[in-house]
Amino acid sequence: MNHRPLFFPRLAAGLLGLSLALPAFASSHREAPGITAHPKVDATDFYLFRSYETGRDAYVTVVANYYPFQSPSGGPNFFELDPNAVYEIHLDNNGDGKEDLTFQFRFTNTAKDVQLPIGDQQVSVPLVNVGPLSGANPPNLVVTQTYTVTMVKGDRREGTRTPISSTTGATLFTKPEDNIGAKSIVDYDAYANQYIYTINVPGYDGVMRQGKVFVGQRKDPFVVALGSVFDLVNLNPLGPIDANPDTLAGFNVSSIIMELPIAGLKRSPAGDPVIGGWTTASLRVPHGDRDDSQGWTWDQVSRLGHPLVNELVIGLKDKDKFNASMPKHDAQFATYVTNPTLPSLLNILFGVTAPNVFPRTDLVAIFLTGVPKLNMPQGTVVPCEELRLNTAIAPVAQGSQKNLGVIAGDTAGYPNGRRPGDDVVDIALRAVMGVLLPLAQAPDGQLPFTDGANVDDSFFLDHFPYLQKPLPGAGMN
Repeated sequence: MNHRPLFFPRLAAGLLGLSLALPAFASSHREAPGITAHPKVDATDFYLFRSYETGRDAYVTVVANYYPFQSPSGGPNFFELDPNAVYEIHLDNNGDGKEDLTFQFRFTNTAKDVQLPIGDQQVSVPLVNVGPLSGANPPNLVVTQTYTVTMVKGDRREGTRTPISSTTGATLFTKPEDNIGAKSIVDYDAYANQYIYTINVPGYDGVMRQGKVFVGQRKDPFVVALGSVFDLVNLNPLGPIDANPDTLAGFNVSSIIMELPIAGLKRSPAGDPVIGGWTTASLRVPHGDRDDSQGWTWDQVSRLGHPLVNELVIGLKDKDKFNASMPKHDAQFATYVTNPTLPSLLNILFGVTAPNVFPRTDLVAIFLTGVPKLNMPQGTVVPCEELRLNTAIAPVAQGSQKNLGVIAGDTAGYPNGRRPGDDVVDIALRAVMGVLLPLAQAPDGQLPFTDGANVDDSFFLDHFPYLQKPLPGAGMN
């Protein structure tokens, strides 16, 4: 069946003259050679969607996941985020490829030297907790991770900085301990929910509004037949949508989740409703011979907007360069989207017919500029790899969402932003094979391409923080 929605126009020939960047095809886990050495700052997924919790449709939810392949039983040192890094969520509210609002997260670890009397000696314990954890900031937790949030208006390094505070006035927030197991944390939901904070958010217009923030471990929300994909697509791309197991089903991630008031993200209350977003992480590195606070700089090592750009789009020689770049410089990666390799690989491996039109201007609209009449910003748009969301499109309640998003007629879904229940692998496979192109240009474009690992909104919560609690290291909680 052809699910092509009526509002997708034939792309104008004028798109051919635009500076181009790159598309996306799934999620990001160990996507570049350099980031494999720094798993704590490896961005795995980025979500940007209008909140579909009842009564919260005036908000946008942003999720930035980091630190892939967390085994639930991976103690005794679990999965803290990096105190020598800055994690950032960037929002572009005028389509110029530059950040207008950035939320910066910095982390601090505080350890208590808990000792036990062993013979005639006091000996430090080897565990992160010395008893069950309950209540906020339990005293028997040996290592506590706290964080600050700073909003920057304008350039992320030189713009106007405002510390984010809770409604109680506190500017220091606490990350709950990871899900060690049922004996250490009997009711993990009750324990972790104490660390959902209501915060004061200064808007782009200068008005202070309320939002929410949570940082903590969650079950990895991405669903994909990951191992099969990288074994020369060792699966049937035209098979059943639920034929393959989810490779990530047994792992957790670390999530940075914010709920932000839509009115404060735009340049004015009546301004452009389309916002673009992406997340980055940077490591602190020495600079020169100084050893004071000015003797270091930030080295960006991770970047993620649309899912799985670096794994399946960017050539191996440019993967680290992409992770270090910002959207405004994306013209340097033009060839990877105008002449994508994935359709040709599928042709070689399975005999399916790759689209025969170049450059692929259909992908330019979907992944780089936004789609006209859907999520393209007003005015002049700089084509670049940002996840774009039209905040004027009403959210769809859980249970009514279509996991193929826009190509199934659900305009609140991917690529108009991204919800947890959007099956971005299947959507992107169909997009790259030409679902929006005429049959003459994409003879197999209407085939139901799939990785066989199905996901929908029933996998997730219907309220903030939307992602499921992390898998426990032992027992059930």
